[in-house]
Amino acid sequence: MYKILEAEMLADKIYLMVVEAPRIAKSCEPGEFVIVRMDEKGERIPLTICDIDREAGTITIVFQIVGASTYRIAGLGVGDAFLDVVGPLGQPSEFVKEDLETVKKRKYLFVAGGVGTAPVYPQVKWMHEHGIEADVIVGAKNKDLVILEERMEQVAGTLYVTTDDGSYKRKGMVTQVIQDLVDEGKKYDVCVAIGPMIMMKFVCKLTKELGIPTIVSMNPIMVDGTGMCGACRLTVGDEVKFACVDGPEFDGHLVDFDQAMKRQQMYKTEEGRAMLKAQEGDTHHGGCGNCR
Repeated sequence: MYKILEAEMLADKIYLMVVEAPRIAKSCEPGEFVIVRMDEKGERIPLTICDIDREAGTITIVFQIVGASTYRIAGLGVGDAFLDVVGPLGQPSEFVKEDLETVKKRKYLFVAGGVGTAPVYPQVKWMHEHGIEADVIVGAKNKDLVILEERMEQVAGTLYVTTDDGSYKRKGMVTQVIQDLVDEGKKYDVCVAIGPMIMMKFVCKLTKELGIPTIVSMNPIMVDGTGMCGACRLTVGDEVKFACVDGPEFDGHLVDFDQAMKRQQMYKTEEGRAMLKAQEGDTHHGGCGNCR
């Protein structure tokens, strides 16, 4: 059992939990993820590791309610526990494995959209701990959905926050902020973009035009996390990759986002049915004729 030591609602339907997992905390790196299971009947949910405390033996996860399983997990509190937490899974961010002096010579721009702020944070924190200043753009639909701002401010070189509706800081999409920064004379060697697929697609479209190499983190449907099921397959260039073992990070200019988004849509109807059943409990009668 993996005990929950802290539980907090960051925004509407977005939650943070600190989980006791000493073996994972000891070895995990930015970019990697875990798969959690609430109980014996629970679905296996892939979640990015948002933060690590090796000394305390804890990892921090951030998740958004998108289906029945995350809805149930959101009901857990301090003192409760996950039955399983498997990890670390996936590949660490490329810069973790590179020569540090080479990494220090580059100027990094991180772009986080919505809950994508959670996987961006440990990467920027790693940069800060190694004496590298990185600019960070955080985008959200509105002020209430901006998360981890204070934490990000502590580790970012310069933090730019933008909201779609202009309710907080700048108004507009993250792509507009990228363009503005470049127009102001900022030069970047690498962009790392993490967020909704549609956001990453348009960030990559822009950075390709601007000549900025871009890394994206793909988080499609994952089932086993070991490359056996094929649920997270995607096309990168001319190759078929599996996000859970080959990624989750890939060259964004080579990812077929249209194909990835189509695969993602296939699961939404089933998620919706499961969500209704979880919310309605014994009163759910499956009147749509499709629920089993």
